[in-house]
Amino acid sequence: MFNKMKLWKTSKDQDVQDDRISQILAHPIPEHVAIIMDGNGRWAKKRTLPRIAGHHEGMKTVKKITKSANRLGIKTLTLYAFSTENWKRPKNEVDYLMKLPEQFLSSFLPELIEENVKVSTMGDMNRLPASTRRAVDHAIEETKDNDGLILNFALNYGSRSEIIDAIKDLSSDVKQGIINEEDIDDECFSSYLMTKSLNDPDLLIRTSGELRLSNFMLWQLAYTELYFMDVLWPDFSEEHLLEAIESFQRRSRRYGGLLGEEIQ
Repeated sequence: MFNKMKLWKTSKDQDVQDDRISQILAHPIPEHVAIIMDGNGRWAKKRTLPRIAGHHEGMKTVKKITKSANRLGIKTLTLYAFSTENWKRPKNEVDYLMKLPEQFLSSFLPELIEENVKVSTMGDMNRLPASTRRAVDHAIEETKDNDGLILNFALNYGSRSEIIDAIKDLSSDVKQGIINEEDIDDECFSSYLMTKSLNDPDLLIRTSGELRLSNFMLWQLAYTELYFMDVLWPDFSEEHLLEAIESFQRRSRRYGGLLGEEIQ
C-alpha cells in the first residue's frame, strides 16, 4: 500500500513538473546559460567529508544539469570548472580536480554523444596534465559533429588573462596592418576572446550564496542577467535551474535603452 502511495505521489509530482516545464517553454529560453559551480567544499564540510567528496558529488550534478539544459533547448551551457586561481588550493585537491574531467567524460561521453551534445572548452590547456588534455581532446573529437547543446567547460580559465591576451593579439594585428585601429569595436574585440564562436551568456547562475563573478567572463557578462542562489552546487537540481530560468523570463532586457512603453 505504501509503495502504491509513493508511486502515486511520484507520478503526481512529475505531472506538476511537466506542466511547469511546458509553461517555461512557452516563453523565451536563455540561449546561453553560464554557471559558477560553487560550494562543493562547503557541502563536504557540512557532512564531515573531505573536500574531494564534494567535488565528486558536484560532478554528478553536472551530469544532471547538462541533461536538463538539453531538454529545455538551451543552446550553450558554460560551466566554470577550474579557474586560474584554483592552482592555489592544496595539492591533493588540485590533483583530484585535474582527474575529474577524465572521470566525467569517460563515464558520460556515450550519453553526450547519444543526446547530440557537443563538448568544447575555453582556458589555457597547456598547464593541464597530459591525461586531462587527452580526455578533453577525445571528447571534443567524438562530439565535433553534434549540433545540439554546446557543453563548454572553462578549464584553467581567468577572464583578466583572457582579456590581456586578446589585447596583445589585437595590438600585434594592428602593428602588422591586419586590423585598422579605426575598425576596433565591441564586435572586433570579442573576436579575439576565447568565446569568439559563442554568443554572450544570457543568464549567469552562481550557487552557494556568494555574490561575485570571481574573474569569470568579465567582458562577456556585460549585459547578462545575474542570478545568485543560496544553494551549494552538489544540491543544485533541475528545480533550481527552472527557478533561475523563470526569474530570467520575468525580467526586461533593455541593453541600456528603454522599452516602448517606457518612452512616454
